[in-house]
Amino acid sequence: MASMERAMAASETSKLWRVPRFGELELLRAQYRTQTFPRHTHDCYAIGVIEQGALGFFYRGENVVAARGDINLCIPGEVHTGHPAVTEGWSYRMFYLDVSLLERVASEMSDRPQNIPFFQSGVLTDGAIAQQLRQLHQQFEQSSESLLQQETEFLEVLATFIKRHADAPPSLAPIGQERRAVTQIKHYIESHYAEEISLSALAHLTHLSRYHLIRVFRETVGIPPHAYLRQVRIRHAKAMLADGLPIADVAIATGFTHQSHLNRWFKKLWGITPGQYRNCVQDRSA
Repeated sequence: MASMERAMAASETSKLWRVPRFGELELLRAQYRTQTFPRHTHDCYAIGVIEQGALGFFYRGENVVAARGDINLCIPGEVHTGHPAVTEGWSYRMFYLDVSLLERVASEMSDRPQNIPFFQSGVLTDGAIAQQLRQLHQQFEQSSESLLQQETEFLEVLATFIKRHADAPPSLAPIGQERRAVTQIKHYIESHYAEEISLSALAHLTHLSRYHLIRVFRETVGIPPHAYLRQVRIRHAKAMLADGLPIADVAIATGFTHQSHLNRWFKKLWGITPGQYRNCVQDRSA
């Protein structure tokens, strides 16, 4: 029995890392078989998604279980524990979110100052949000997408999480006819498409909150700013490919992380690879 427990403990894995571009956001990906956590607290919001197995923990006066696909949650300062709820243990992906981050998101949702969100339950069943959180966590680990996309998706999933599950979610600020702001964003993206564009830069440009900016742009254009940026980059990539530039050079010149990043999005938007497009254009011009 002891040797079996040692073998299970040896199969445990964990990885903790920080994302400096998001205010030292901490992320954890772990698989635990025998790990137990004594009573403790966090000074941040701990939000995770159970990928396999089940996590049991004491929270707000009761013992609860978060199973595969559930969201486990702990608010700042709340005493809780952690242990395997099934023989095989559990694996999860965790976000450790600074209090000021969620307070800012709540404030941007209503365009006026808000208190930090309060969440009553430690286990939430919301498949859509769980999947978004999991995909976002994976994206942060791979660091493949643009800053603008990561910022947008992070902000939107947190806002949706607050709207659906906070005890007193803020009302969303109404969307007006901010066409001038949309035009400013388009012009900025057209002029800086090869650079790392941030939501904060666009917010400063338009004097809108980041969350309101996303909603206004999507309402007017039909897609969020990061998707518009991607289209602009692909358009310029096509022109460079038509001029015969190497695909790897085109990827870097248009703001993509690497050639495979350009390949993936070019194929998604055009149905063919950059190489196929270049060959087609060159065949026509021959």
